[in-house]
Amino acid sequence: MVERNSKIRVAVMMGGLSSERGVSLSTGKQILEALDADKYESIGVDSAMIPGSRRQCLQGASTEVQAVADAGAALANANKLVSMQEIAGEKSGMRPDVVFIALHGKFGEDGTVQGFLDLLGIPYTGSGVLASALAMDKSMAKKVLAIDGVPVPPSIDFCCINGKWDEAAIASGVEKMGYPVIVKPSRQGSTIGMTKVISPKELNNAINQAVSYDSQIIVEKFVEGTELTVGVLGNNEPFALPVVEIVPAKGFYDYEAKYTPGATEEIVPARISAEASAKAQEIALLAHKSLGCRGVSRTDIIMNADGMHVLEVNTIPGMTPTSLLPQAASAAGISFVRLLDMLIGYALEDN
Repeated sequence: MVERNSKIRVAVMMGGLSSERGVSLSTGKQILEALDADKYESIGVDSAMIPGSRRQCLQGASTEVQAVADAGAALANANKLVSMQEIAGEKSGMRPDVVFIALHGKFGEDGTVQGFLDLLGIPYTGSGVLASALAMDKSMAKKVLAIDGVPVPPSIDFCCINGKWDEAAIASGVEKMGYPVIVKPSRQGSTIGMTKVISPKELNNAINQAVSYDSQIIVEKFVEGTELTVGVLGNNEPFALPVVEIVPAKGFYDYEAKYTPGATEEIVPARISAEASAKAQEIALLAHKSLGCRGVSRTDIIMNADGMHVLEVNTIPGMTPTSLLPQAASAAGISFVRLLDMLIGYALEDN
């Protein structure tokens, strides 16, 4: 129980074991630095530091972005992160009132950490176990979203066993769906392992690349159009933030375009009609509710002459001051510091 007359102890959980460890350290570092010291006693926690765990860090992004690497190195060199054991135990004196989850990818964004915190009885920012697991699994999320009327691109989903798949059947199915397509691991974020394929001869190499990150694969029809993203905040009465338009300099919003300063232009509000903006916000709210998200989500959308198509829902969006959701919040008059306050407040609402 939080003692309201004292500072709230916030554990910012970051790093972890996923391929997005570097991105998470960058996000966590920014949050630690921005939390209001008059309100919060903040500590950094590396969720990879679990005594007795047999898990190893997963393969990282094939292209390491300097800005991400610098953030991780700064934290590692400062030796400021504590282990999970420190916040779990009552006797450590470091048990937090709330955990701010700044993890991305497997073992952080997929419901595992959320379940661990549920067992400990510690409130945390963002969605619970089911919504987190659903949103992380793009294949399952698309099925749930489609049932609730959220428009999603056609795709072929399959599982590779020991790195093998039915090449003839998949190639035939993709041929019928039509090129170009996007090949991506189902349970991976930050576009890691994702490849745009424009001809059949490239298909198997792209699948092999994706398999190195996940055995569950999606081959999705490439939808050309205006890239939009819409942040949603709130629990029982969520609301949508202004729509952000994404314009990558190289035309493809991949890992490098996401995290290299200047590689992508983010325009808020998006250069679309008021009607289209309202529609994108309506779809993002529907997606947020469909997956059962809480606190925050960010839905990525492609808009073209055929309408709008949801690519994915992020339950832990990037949370640096220049990330997409904080930019949208700023356009709505919500400062980065205020945004962090709101997310912590949502986490404590039910506790």
